[in-house]
Amino acid sequence: MQRAIDRVIQTYGLLTSHEAAAAVRGKVETYIRTLFEAGETDDNRLTVCGLVYLRQLDGSNDPVKAGYTGL
Repeated sequence: MQRAIDRVIQTYGLLTSHEAAAAVRGKVETYIRTLFEAGETDDNRLTVCGLVYLRQLDGSNDPVKAGYTGL
């Protein structure tokens, strides 16, 4: 679990700033711990879920903002 958290923070730090990644570490730890306690033990899946969670938090995966109109 800790490996997945570290990978999420490291990757998110590459996408944003290291300060932004450090600021969300607590939220990521809580989220991944919840997934782990629910039964997900694969580090790779936990890492991907953590990154998706952070993208949802910062709004960068909003299809409307990205210009997707559905047409």
